[in-house]
Amino acid sequence: MKTIMKNQTIKTLAMAAGTFGLMAGAAQAEKWDMPMAYSATNFHSAVGAEFAKCVTTGTGGSIEIVTHPSGSLFKGADIKRAIQTGQAPIGERLLSGHQNENAVFGVDSVPFLATSFEDAAKLWKAAKPTLSKILDKQNLVLLYSAPWPPQGLYFKKEVNSVADMKGIKFRSYNTTTARLAELAGMLPVTIEAAEISQAFATGVAEAMISSGSTGYDRKVWESLTHFYEVDAWLPRNYVMVNKDVWGKTSKANKAVINGCANLAEYTALYRSIHYTGFTLNGLRAGGMKVGPAGDKLKGDLKKIGETMAADWLKKAGAEGKAIVDAYKAMK
Repeated sequence: MKTIMKNQTIKTLAMAAGTFGLMAGAAQAEKWDMPMAYSATNFHSAVGAEFAKCVTTGTGGSIEIVTHPSGSLFKGADIKRAIQTGQAPIGERLLSGHQNENAVFGVDSVPFLATSFEDAAKLWKAAKPTLSKILDKQNLVLLYSAPWPPQGLYFKKEVNSVADMKGIKFRSYNTTTARLAELAGMLPVTIEAAEISQAFATGVAEAMISSGSTGYDRKVWESLTHFYEVDAWLPRNYVMVNKDVWGKTSKANKAVINGCANLAEYTALYRSIHYTGFTLNGLRAGGMKVGPAGDKLKGDLKKIGETMAADWLKKAGAEGKAIVDAYKAMK
């Protein structure tokens, strides 16, 4: 991971230096509203706000990006569509949130395929060209992407096996999490990130799989008691811009935006890595029991993961197989 960070740092700092030397001319100012699904205090949202400031400053104010966290402008599930149709010029969304459109969007959420930051970086490198082409056909341009910390399981009781999960109402946020719930005998309930606290407080949901970051941001220790470190996958958020808007953007401003995007991608990765331990300690401080899953639970989850991985490969077809093959060739 150090090599990845070092190489990316050199590249990013060079581009960032160029960014602030590319102050745009006195073009008519444009306001770009940027919807985001997660709370303003979440590290992805914080990096998004810094990216927005970077672009606004770097373009000399000719493009002003204004972020709207917590699903305040569009709910998480509606953000991508809003950008495609021009209701918003730019925004951030969970990559796997739309794998029902194309299974390749769920490549980062295949259970136990990439379970570390190092492997997640390799998987992204293998998948990015294909995903960029898919987004291009959907009138979208990929700007940057960054991973969440590894996913773990949250419950309001001790769980030692998949059998202990039967009948639990499980918060799902994409096709993968819904399928996981079904295979484990749980009841999937679709809940966006902004609604997590209320859902657990009212009993609409009783468990979820997510990072320590999400649980910490939403203070889930007020309703839940256990967090099991299973490192199932590292899902990604990505920032995209409407292709038509991008096409009308000047060459100088595109250079600024791309420079800021590279800086944001590195910053978000760095924060995700360092935020992992911080948030788990935060869950402990809140009163939750935090630790690795037991051998029985790990074994049960591995079997479910194998089934889900096979299902994903069937749905993703040749594109998915090519990505996984390219990823495994890097290991």
